[in-house]
Amino acid sequence: MYYTMHKKISKLGNSQGVVFDAALMEMARLKVGDDVNVEVHEGGTITITPLRPRPSAAEVSATIKGVMKDYARTMRKLA
Repeated sequence: MYYTMHKKISKLGNSQGVVFDAALMEMARLKVGDDVNVEVHEGGTITITPLRPRPSAAEVSATIKGVMKDYARTMRKLA
């Protein structure tokens, strides 16, 4: 899905910035304190991409083991 929104660059202390309202933050699944990557492309297009942490191999393995344990009977029937 694609949304566009008109925003104005504002003075924020000694800097300038764009204020993201609650609706925009929710649509982008962002919250205060999240890390983002900012890219400036040829022609001046700016892309802001959320940096979402990826689960470690141990976390993935633990989740899979938990699901297998919780659904062991169902998994045996499906095998």
